[in-house]
Amino acid sequence: MIGLDRGDDGLWTVTLDRPDKANSLTPEMLEELLRIARDAQGARALVLTGRGRVFSAGADLDAARAGLATSPLWEKLSSAIAALPGLTIAALNGTLAGGAMGMALACDLRLAVPGAKFFYPVMKLGYLPQPSDPGRMAALIGPARTKMLLMGGQKIDADAALAYGLIDRICAPDALMDEARTIAADTLDAEPRIAQGIKALCTPGRD
Repeated sequence: MIGLDRGDDGLWTVTLDRPDKANSLTPEMLEELLRIARDAQGARALVLTGRGRVFSAGADLDAARAGLATSPLWEKLSSAIAALPGLTIAALNGTLAGGAMGMALACDLRLAVPGAKFFYPVMKLGYLPQPSDPGRMAALIGPARTKMLLMGGQKIDADAALAYGLIDRICAPDALMDEARTIAADTLDAEPRIAQGIKALCTPGRD
């Protein structure tokens, strides 16, 4: 349910592949994503995307009821993605919801298709967000808009997400992955230590 393509050029493409369940995430899928993220230290760039019309609806409902909603796996995964030295891009093929937001927030860049929606109804469900998610979101869109999504339960569309700064570009569905590869091209061609050094300089608090 998790696809991985390791390109010869150093581009890793990770695909959530459970479209019949809106790419909702099970514990096994999160563990596989975490393993990939921890193994991707040598990747020059990593693109995270999904198959179907939804990037991810968040936690699988049955798994969430069994404890996945509060699992430390979410935080471990987003931390592992954020720590990668290469360029990370979330190529959002559709709606992004719930705990899956953490993966996208941890990436360096976020692209989305025009029909994508964004919401994080964690408070309504009776849970706290994962520890790093509010801070990463606030760094992108500001504290007030972060509270609007997390406390106000607001659902925003791709145009609003772009205006807020939650995503960086809107792409046609058939051009999404090509755009991600185009953006990653200079990083893939660069000497890794230079690309990694630039990323470190752009990341507050990172040596």
